[in-house]
Amino acid sequence: MVTRTVRRATAATAALLALTAVPAHAAPHEPDTTTTSGTAALPAPDLTGLRAVLRTLTAQGAPGAIARIDDHGTVRTAAAGIDDRTTRRAIGNADRFRIGSVTKSFSAVVLLQLADAHKLDLDASVDRYLPGLLPDRRITVRHVLSHRSGLYDYTNSMFASSVSGFEAVRDKVFTYRQLVGLSLKHARTNAPGAAYAYSNTNFVVAGMLIEKLTGHSVGTAYRDRIIKPLKLRDTFYVHPSTKIPGRYAHGYLTPDRTGAPLVDATEQTVSWAQSAGAVISTTRDLNTFFSALLGGRLTSAARLAQMQRWTPVNSTTRYGLGLRRRDLSCGVSVYGHTGAVQGFYTYSFTSKDGRRSLTALANTSNNGTVLNTMAGTLEAAFCGKQTRAIQGSPLTGRGSYVTERRVAHEDIAPGVARD
Repeated sequence: MVTRTVRRATAATAALLALTAVPAHAAPHEPDTTTTSGTAALPAPDLTGLRAVLRTLTAQGAPGAIARIDDHGTVRTAAAGIDDRTTRRAIGNADRFRIGSVTKSFSAVVLLQLADAHKLDLDASVDRYLPGLLPDRRITVRHVLSHRSGLYDYTNSMFASSVSGFEAVRDKVFTYRQLVGLSLKHARTNAPGAAYAYSNTNFVVAGMLIEKLTGHSVGTAYRDRIIKPLKLRDTFYVHPSTKIPGRYAHGYLTPDRTGAPLVDATEQTVSWAQSAGAVISTTRDLNTFFSALLGGRLTSAARLAQMQRWTPVNSTTRYGLGLRRRDLSCGVSVYGHTGAVQGFYTYSFTSKDGRRSLTALANTSNNGTVLNTMAGTLEAAFCGKQTRAIQGSPLTGRGSYVTERRVAHEDIAPGVARD
């Protein structure tokens, strides 16, 4: 296990940061000015570099790591390490896993389909559809999907301690209203629309909107609108069941205390996340999903354009409506989402035209070093050997791909810094 620390701000500091709008984040709806129109302009993926990144992840504390590239019908896979620390079985791309916040893209797609059907107005108040749920009628559906509602992320408190927080909820079943209630016990982070602040609460509200507008459960909406049409044979929403069906990778939670043993977090309800993070899938299915989304097969062109009205997050990341854009060192931009749920880190992104996709998994979490290193899978898949080397990177050697060292923030408890 790598040596690591978890830094948490004091309550006073957190409150100050929460109320201070970051200017870059407060400039919503930046147009997409990327010039890469498709995969024809991309260099060939570098499998040597990809394998090097996966080996590095296992050296940094992940029991195993996998990646799959789908490129114009050509499939390339790589794997390193194990999926089960008891049986020592090798991890592989056939393994199912918990995708965490990549689920948010599924939820956003369903709501945008409902907007296409004129059953939802993105700029309408959430209160129009869920009267009395939220304390501010100015919060719109668009604010929720773009993390600009100002709703406090209840997971910051729930998982202030990674292991004890997880054990307290791993078998619990929450209602959506209970989760929203946990958020509303805290002051909001900013006025509606004022600033970007990632919050799982937003996509709990998204789940409530889906169920209200469709008359069906979130799982049924995913199945009927995404899973069945795309023939995603390994994608499931099993909440509140604790088990992953079929062949799967075990997920291992890294404790906050250095040297403490990893915790097998595979079996859990994920009820603390639901429509914000409870889907199960594979590298194949996630590549199919994002390829279909960016290829225009899940929403109208107008709604896909709405997903890509970006709010700046940092120098390399933009957020749209349930969709992230990552700008890579070679000048290429890719589109998708990251995911974290106890025991699993996922990166899943595709090219502008959806014709080259990469999904990578490391079966650990609460490990900022691993989380930062996973960005190297994008560099290998989309930049090939054109990746810009950066001084002081932990990745070295032939074929290794590097990214800037920075403080890591998971999609679980995003207010907690991990390094």
